[in-house]
Amino acid sequence: MPHRTRPMASLLVFMGVNVILVSTITPVYDFVCFHPYWERRRERRRKERESSQSA
Repeated sequence: MPHRTRPMASLLVFMGVNVILVSTITPVYDFVCFHPYWERRRERRRKERESSQSA
């Protein structure tokens, strides 16, 4: 092999990246899912649906 393999270092880097991703997913999820845009869009679609049903 042209280079030495370092399984422990690779495992630590992999686990560190996973810990960072897991710790940042909750705020990102909350920001995306509870953004006011979605509430406005939901209300706009509801009004459009009601107006199309009553017409």
